Amino acid sequence: MKVNELRGWRRSVRYRRDVSAVNEPGLWEKHADWWQEEFTDGVDAEYEEQIIPMALDLLAGRDRILDVGTGEGQIARKLIEADADWVVGVDPTASQIFEAIKRGGGASYLRSNADALPFADNSFDGALACLVYEHIEEMEVALQESARALRPGGRFVLMLNHPLLQTPGSGWIDDQWLDPPERYWRIGPYLQEASTVEEVQKDVYIPFVHRPLSRYLNAMVGAGFAFKRMIEPAPPEGFLARSATYREAAAIPRLLVLVADKR
Repeated sequence: MKVNELRGWRRSVRYRRDVSAVNEPGLWEKHADWWQEEFTDGVDAEYEEQIIPMALDLLAGRDRILDVGTGEGQIARKLIEADADWVVGVDPTASQIFEAIKRGGGASYLRSNADALPFADNSFDGALACLVYEHIEEMEVALQESARALRPGGRFVLMLNHPLLQTPGSGWIDDQWLDPPERYWRIGPYLQEASTVEEVQKDVYIPFVHRPLSRYLNAMVGAGFAFKRMIEPAPPEGFLARSATYREAAAIPRLLVLVADKR
């Protein structure tokens, strides 16, 4: 598997399988500049061509929006540009929040964990968590907190690395033992929950928590959400143009989007 052509917020092949390492302090603080340089302000094709437009579409008409795990605020800024009245981005990483405030754009920002939101009940009519929950140990509590902060009927959009196809250990296999040789996408141990720290780029280590899709769906129902849509988009053209090897797997989604409303 040519990892350099699959770079991004997905999978690499170097893991430290120590569950406690997921909570290793300072990893996100240490590597915040990696995220800011690699995935924001038009640099990343998947954000520009797919993630941001989808977030704006799914939250259209929502006036008070919570962006959970906002990072340096790129989606929060876009939501303000799309005429939301009030957008608040929360993130536990101080350097991300400082950068979000520095970049401005009209949204408000607070340092907070997803499982202890500093808002009153029924404060928002929309909420987004984009590529966040696969880094959260207390997933059920975080979902309950987002539900609590939403008004009845409020929209919740959860975007994830696809739990089936981006499982730890998944990726291209170049099988030279077959005659003729084949290249195929290997799926890792999907049903086995795993907490890992992954080298997503040289010397950049990020914690991930893998869970089967059923864990997310059942936890969302338990938190009081009613499902509206599930979306598995194909990788956008800009990403495929950058990652030539992945084009052979263009029918394999990297992203999973769950859309639900609070009951």
